[in-house]
Amino acid sequence: MKTFNKYIAVSALLLICLSACRVGKKYSRPELDMPQQYREQPVSVTADTVLLPWKTFFKDAALVGLIEKALSKNNDVAVAVMNMQQLELSYKQARLGLLPIVDLNVSANRNWLSKNSLNGSLSEQYLGTRYMDDYSATLRLSWEADIWGKARMQKEGALATYFSQKENLSALKTRIIVQVAQAYYNLIALDEQLKVAKRNVELGDTTLAMIQLQYNSALVNSLAVEQAEAQKKTAELLVPMTLQTIAMQENALSILCGSFPDSITRAESLAAVMPEEVFPSGVPAALLSRRPDVKAMEYMIVSANARTGLAKAALYPTISITPSIGSNSYLFNTWFDLPGSLVKSVGVGLTQPIFQKRSLKAAYDIALIDQQKASTQFRQSVLTAVGEVSDALVRSKYADERIEMVEKKKASLTKATHDVMMLYKSAMATYLEVITAQNNALQNELEAITIRRDKLNAITDLYRALGGGVEK
Repeated sequence: MKTFNKYIAVSALLLICLSACRVGKKYSRPELDMPQQYREQPVSVTADTVLLPWKTFFKDAALVGLIEKALSKNNDVAVAVMNMQQLELSYKQARLGLLPIVDLNVSANRNWLSKNSLNGSLSEQYLGTRYMDDYSATLRLSWEADIWGKARMQKEGALATYFSQKENLSALKTRIIVQVAQAYYNLIALDEQLKVAKRNVELGDTTLAMIQLQYNSALVNSLAVEQAEAQKKTAELLVPMTLQTIAMQENALSILCGSFPDSITRAESLAAVMPEEVFPSGVPAALLSRRPDVKAMEYMIVSANARTGLAKAALYPTISITPSIGSNSYLFNTWFDLPGSLVKSVGVGLTQPIFQKRSLKAAYDIALIDQQKASTQFRQSVLTAVGEVSDALVRSKYADERIEMVEKKKASLTKATHDVMMLYKSAMATYLEVITAQNNALQNELEAITIRRDKLNAITDLYRALGGGVEK
């Protein structure tokens, strides 16, 4: 027994020493050559900007409630959480890669032997039976030496995949936060457009009544009445179309929040929900630590690097040790009569792939290409992230300029509408000039609402593009 234990100990020590080898390369981040500043950010910021959590960034209570509902009930988030649970189990399984496998086998067999066989004749001669029993209980240990670091690479790959999915979950939540916010802003913008349409219907009624009186007095012809009626219908057509769009947007937002279509409680105006711009935007390199989608892509390179190492390790020999100990007897009452029934064995095996139709080499080449693909996709995700920040900066900057211009235009059109009505009453302007002034004012009001909504969307997109949106 001592010799047996000594043999096992020496074999295990030898395999542990060999397990210090590793064929896979350690991960290193690809060279990215990041720019020093964004295109629309003339002065680069050296320190990382602290972004507010979304509950602080979004000020409107109704919007915060909708976002909380979406994050807790959205089905895409639920599926992503279950994916994470699966990957967590895979990682726990990979952590056990270095542990040996232990099996217990207990069996009882009875064989009826041929009289003409040697065993049959001996059994009948010595046991007095035509059958032979075999009772066995064996504890077998099987352990493959981690010579090339396969267990460590499996663990690294599983952990990287888990963290990648975790970052993907954060990215999904961020996208849902932005989608809920922008759908909410769109609803408020539609409400404002509906108010503008209804005001213009009332204005059209007033104008039509005035022109009708002039027509009854033979001051204008029937064409003036028809033109005024057509202008009124233009405003009236906006009302059902806007109501339809509002209902569809409420349905979409309800589904996004994980509930059946229903009405949505919301603020009265876009101005009431405008978040504070908590930027400077920082340097582009900060996106590598803030953007969950970028971090997820980098974790995928780590995972691909581990798979490449595993594919390479498959080209090398494997060494395993399989000791076993148990009891064996042909009589039940002496089955566990130790040490007489004791049986033990030990085996050390080496397996070296020689000819497998180059399948292992092909698998390694494929894994290597997958790693290069992951690296390229990571670079593309960084380019996309920097581009999204630059786009959001541009949209926010020029939305401010457009808002300033449309407000000046509104002041001019308001004055023009007032003046043309006064001139028309004094017979110094035509009904066409009145209708044109009213139509221009209507279109400008609708455009102003759209620009303010675009500004809100740009701020929200910039917040997300810089890595905001997840609770800190």
